[in-house]
Amino acid sequence: MVATALIMTVAFCSIFFVVQETVLRNLDNDLSYEAEKHTNEIVIIRDSLRFKNKAEWEEKEHREIQVNPVFIQLIDKQGRLMDKSPNLKQDYLSFKESKFGGHFDSKLNDRGIRQVQLPIEKDGRIKGYILAAMSSESAKSIILKLRNVLVISFLIILAGLYYVSRLLAGRSIKPVQLVSNTITQITKYNLKERVELPQHKDELYELSSNFNSLIARIENALEREKQFTSDASHELRTPLAALQGTLEVLIRKPRTPLEYEQKIKYSLSEIARMTNILEQLLLLARFDESVKKNDEDWVALPTIINESLMYFKNIIEEKALKVDFQFDHGMKFLVPSYFTGLIIENLLSNAAKYSDKGASLKIMLTETNDQVTCTIEDEGIGIKEEDLQHIYDNFFRSEAMNHKQISGNGLGLSIVKKAANAIQAQINITSVLGKGTSVSISFQKAQT
Repeated sequence: MVATALIMTVAFCSIFFVVQETVLRNLDNDLSYEAEKHTNEIVIIRDSLRFKNKAEWEEKEHREIQVNPVFIQLIDKQGRLMDKSPNLKQDYLSFKESKFGGHFDSKLNDRGIRQVQLPIEKDGRIKGYILAAMSSESAKSIILKLRNVLVISFLIILAGLYYVSRLLAGRSIKPVQLVSNTITQITKYNLKERVELPQHKDELYELSSNFNSLIARIENALEREKQFTSDASHELRTPLAALQGTLEVLIRKPRTPLEYEQKIKYSLSEIARMTNILEQLLLLARFDESVKKNDEDWVALPTIINESLMYFKNIIEEKALKVDFQFDHGMKFLVPSYFTGLIIENLLSNAAKYSDKGASLKIMLTETNDQVTCTIEDEGIGIKEEDLQHIYDNFFRSEAMNHKQISGNGLGLSIVKKAANAIQAQINITSVLGKGTSVSISFQKAQT
């Protein structure tokens, strides 16, 4: 409002002074014209100044006071009256020695006039002066009315702008107040609240949308924390209880060295199990953060598969699995190293664990213009059809045959899914109970 008031003040003052200057300049031009015109009608006799053809001149417009009459007066160089126009009657125009050739305001019968006085010269010497005057009340009235209009308009416009601006500001700030009120209601125990998005997609809409996204990320982070705590406590409770029970039984009475060795080995296996669970839970928690692939870390997929097969060499030999690895040796099959390694390792681990002795394990690689596809087929126990929709859930294990005799914690496919999402890979699993499982995963090719 202060800035608006200053701008309006400058604008209105400019208008006022321009109009005032224009009106006074027009009045002064008329005065100068009248004074110069009547200068040609003056006769100079020695030091005396008179109007020639006075009788004829008196019959002109100066004989009577008109709507905007012109008053003419002649004085000698000492300021004594020589002659004047009839419309002055008994009045006289004031003489100011300091205003030769200039225009100034004066009074005549207590009425405002605009006056000019010009020297009259003969043979290079000043003989006297001609004074011309016109009423300035009309011009001053226009200027005064303009001033009043501008002042009143200034106050009315400023007051109107104040109330309109206050109304518009209140309406525009309302969404901000809604955001503020929503923020005050949000706590770590109430992260379901969201800011209502404005109707118009402006800056406030973007602010509200970004704030909702921030709350959603915070909520997801807290949910991951709760999920991690819940999963860890749930999965670690059993091995910890078993470990505690084993140690309590062990110290009840003296044991033979063989018994101690058996109980210690069992305890170490439980500790290893807990360590494996924690590592996988931490890996899942890291996946939930916005992890992105390193576009420069690309390796050949056959290399990753061969390394994983070497890692599971013992279980493959123990079950006498027949591994059939088929791929075109002339193709590169480049894929992201870290995430692909996690995917292949978990898939091959499941294929080996759930396969029967002497079964076949088939691995095939194909490549198209934009994808590298890896298919792993086993002849294991398979998965129930109704369980396929839950296989990516944390700690979910299908109730397939002999399932209880196979170790695991139900986190492998959860890791596979999150790793695939991290590199925009597509995974598809089909299975027939009692016949085996086929997993197909398609990787995006490296941009060359």
